[in-house]
Amino acid sequence: MYSNRLRKSGSFLLFIAFLLCAYGLSAQEFGEVHGRISDEKNLPLGLVNIYIQGIPGGAVSKPDGQYVLKVPAAREVQLIISSVGYQSESVHVKLEAGERIELNRRLKEATTVLPDFVVEDRQIRSGSLSPIDPRLAAQIPSASGGVEALIKTLPGVSSNNELSSQYSVRGGNYDENLVYVNDVEIYKPFLVRSGQQEGLSFLNSDLVASILFSAGGFESRYGDKMSSVLDIRYKRPTVTAGSVSASLLGGSMHLEGSTRDRRLMYLMGFRQKSNAYILKGLETKGDYKPSFTDLQGMVMFEPNPRLEFSLMGNYARNSYNLVPSSRTTSFGTINEALQLRVYFDGKEVDRFVNYMGAFTTTFKPVKDVSLKFTLSAFQTIESETFDILGAYWIGELETDQGSETFGQALEARDVGSYLHHARNYLDATVRSAEHRGAWYNDNSTLLWGAKYQHEAVNDRLNEWTMIDSAGFTLPYSGGIPGSAGNQSDVILKDVLRTTITLESNRFSGFVQNSWELANHKGLWGISAGARASYWDLNRQFLISPRGSVSYKPYWKTDILFRLSSGLYYQPPFYRELRAPEGTINRELKAQSSLHFVAASDLNFKAWGRPFKFVAEAYYKYLSNLVPYDVDNVRIRYFATNSAEGYATGLDLKVNGEFVKGVESWASLSLMQTREDIEGDVYVDYYNAAGERIIPGYTSDAVIADSVISERGFMPRPTDQSMSFALFFQDYLPRNPTYKMHLNLLFGTGLPYSPPGVTRARNAQRMPSFRRVDIGFSKQIIGESGRPPRADGRSRKSLKHVRNIWISAEVLNLLQVNNTISYIWVRDVNNRQYGVPNYLTPRQLNLKLSVEF
Repeated sequence: MYSNRLRKSGSFLLFIAFLLCAYGLSAQEFGEVHGRISDEKNLPLGLVNIYIQGIPGGAVSKPDGQYVLKVPAAREVQLIISSVGYQSESVHVKLEAGERIELNRRLKEATTVLPDFVVEDRQIRSGSLSPIDPRLAAQIPSASGGVEALIKTLPGVSSNNELSSQYSVRGGNYDENLVYVNDVEIYKPFLVRSGQQEGLSFLNSDLVASILFSAGGFESRYGDKMSSVLDIRYKRPTVTAGSVSASLLGGSMHLEGSTRDRRLMYLMGFRQKSNAYILKGLETKGDYKPSFTDLQGMVMFEPNPRLEFSLMGNYARNSYNLVPSSRTTSFGTINEALQLRVYFDGKEVDRFVNYMGAFTTTFKPVKDVSLKFTLSAFQTIESETFDILGAYWIGELETDQGSETFGQALEARDVGSYLHHARNYLDATVRSAEHRGAWYNDNSTLLWGAKYQHEAVNDRLNEWTMIDSAGFTLPYSGGIPGSAGNQSDVILKDVLRTTITLESNRFSGFVQNSWELANHKGLWGISAGARASYWDLNRQFLISPRGSVSYKPYWKTDILFRLSSGLYYQPPFYRELRAPEGTINRELKAQSSLHFVAASDLNFKAWGRPFKFVAEAYYKYLSNLVPYDVDNVRIRYFATNSAEGYATGLDLKVNGEFVKGVESWASLSLMQTREDIEGDVYVDYYNAAGERIIPGYTSDAVIADSVISERGFMPRPTDQSMSFALFFQDYLPRNPTYKMHLNLLFGTGLPYSPPGVTRARNAQRMPSFRRVDIGFSKQIIGESGRPPRADGRSRKSLKHVRNIWISAEVLNLLQVNNTISYIWVRDVNNRQYGVPNYLTPRQLNLKLSVEF
């Protein structure tokens, strides 16, 4: 019944959108401006923004520099022409209905040291996507760096792990986020269980031209995930350029260029990272040997303005070796301060090798129609092998501040050992063939697409844990192991032993139309569409309607209102199908999320400089959920559609020139997400005195009574009530070649609980996450002038160098011990102790960047 109601509500949404379209079409006539954008050498410029001041919508020039833009008739409007790296221009035009004029412009290269940041309406303002300046990815101080470091500062996004590029959006988990590069969906390794192992993400910030991000309510053209979409476009080079950078955490280089006729363009990047320097600051001491390598390339060939071929490829090898030696962690409270010491033997060796390739053909049979055909393949070859023996000792700490032994361990409370074993190997291949089309017609844009995807997974799992306390294997029972009728055989914990081979096919498609309409009161932006998908493994056919409406009134205040809604299905991928014991649930159905998002977008000026304030309130009804547990960045699914829930919250962001000439922003998010798991009942046992029996703690453990209860709605593992992020830039007023970049993150504690305790599931909270990273940089060479020689003449050896920056970053400036997860140890009475796993301490990173 719920599915039928959702289909009806989706149909009603589409019906309202079409009514609004019909109303707007009859209310306004348009004229047309067309022309060619070029540089000072009269070479065509692509990806130039042409838009109307104060009006949502706009056009982007094609690779040959041509553009077409509809403008409201019978009134004067101001056209803005802008592109990264070039000086913006503005032109006032006034057209009659049906009038068509030609407007060509040559843009001059920007020469200012600090390029102006102008908060203006863009063509994406009426939608849910937010643009981000990709140049900031190289400036934000962070242990992981890259595009994801910027995403983590946006409203609705949370991440409590500086070693990982993964993030949670509005209560969703890491697997609920879509990432596209040039319309190709990007996948990540399956077996990674901690941020230390993760290595480099796919996105290479040196190659990125544009970044668009939506935290919910996104369009039908984006795929089937429940939380967010990150849309990345790589560069289309017009001149030969490149960069080289090196730091204590690794290095990178990239090269881009094109032929003189702009028919052949190339782009390539290489990255090498080793975070051993940072990992040595963790509480687990040992020999860390991580090595992460990534090579990406893209070639574009345009034989004529109507046809283009492109080939994109990626090779990534993430290797993580660890020989642990010891660990010392203090935990507990003032009244019960404890210390865990562990001495290790053994090692861990992990390998994650990924290949990706995509071949795309883009054909434009007529001026307003674009057809794209893409063949892509992704393969991951992963191995996770370790045998780690840990002998642990839990001692009580002296809490008397007047004592000479204050803070020292006085006596042993428990001793024991554990052995973690794994031999896990996974090979997975995803192949796809996709078509996308676009038709630009007057004041509307029609998009459509169809995709076929084949998946093959071979998974061989063998892992287990053995726990021993004071010579007793837990759970303990007396007797001789292996004797007939005896119950004292060694019992292993978390046993996972299976071999899985899985092949399946997916079919999906979408259609959506967007309109830009106007009447005498304001401007409308409407988008309506739907996705359809079918998976032959669970034989489920899905239809996902989505739509949005934006309205910009003709007020003195530059404000826009937006409503968006849609039904978002997430068909299971391999990880959701696999239960903790290693079995596959082939009948698992898609999770669903019904989004309702109301937003306002305000442009204003303060201190004579431009700012933007965005507020979004949302509610998501979640059904057919697959419950899961999170350990570091590892997600372990129950593999059953046994929960329902919701997520609701408010996201706020203000960005602009807090310091003249550079962009900064602050974001605040309030959120609550809950779930109710079917069958989450538990039994409380009581003794004759009416005390609830807690194993290992209650002295009288004789059961006299019992009570059966249901857990009901509880926090989801990603329930972060409040998060705040600040990205701030500054420079010396008299010498702007000296800059400062500040990255501040705060988030309230995430839920956690002891494993296997239904009664207490997600009932406790980790400490709040607090992180401040700060960077200082000096521009040695830049557009403002190159350093002269002693005789006053310029240095010819540096004539091809555009920029040289040297930077110093202080990571975790406040030296906060942030908790990422807990390790659980037991004593012979089966009493559990949750020992926090802390993240990295304060570190210093030095970096040198050269652009040519």
